[in-house]
Amino acid sequence: MKYFLKKLFQPLINLGMILLFPRFKNKNYYTLSNLLKGIRQKLVGVNKSVPWPVHFTSLVKAPEKIQPGTKAPGSAIGCYIDGRNGIIIEENVWIGPRVSIISQNHDNDNYFHYLDENPIKIRKNSLLAANCVVLPGVELGEHTIVAAGAVVTKSFAEGNQILAGNPAKVIKKLGVYKD
Repeated sequence: MKYFLKKLFQPLINLGMILLFPRFKNKNYYTLSNLLKGIRQKLVGVNKSVPWPVHFTSLVKAPEKIQPGTKAPGSAIGCYIDGRNGIIIEENVWIGPRVSIISQNHDNDNYFHYLDENPIKIRKNSLLAANCVVLPGVELGEHTIVAAGAVVTKSFAEGNQILAGNPAKVIKKLGVYKD
């Protein structure tokens, strides 16, 4: 019965997602739950300008400067994603609940002035676990796992690694990611 209902309503869900988020083409996100999130997002106004589904408890700043991969950044509970200096997220990057990705920082001598930084780059097949923070100018290599609660203050471009701690450091090397 569940399969039949899904088969029956999937074209309507697909149409709704296309109308709500015409620039976000990942068909894996064309689900009833994301459609309901999208309707709430567009009607209520929280993250209204974000062109992909975002959980209503998450906040996305400057979505026009964010290049999302195949997963929708901010779709988990309580994320804060500040794209004012740019964020590049490649395919298959998983972002857990309450993750903060902050691409812009204040000038230490004048808090009303923001510093220009390189965009944050998160390479493919990476995982940002719950409550971790990625700060401005950071580049994470392919298949990087950022442990829960870690604070990434510098780049780790090598990849195939697990980062943990505050400030984050490599705690384990990994093999190549298997699709």
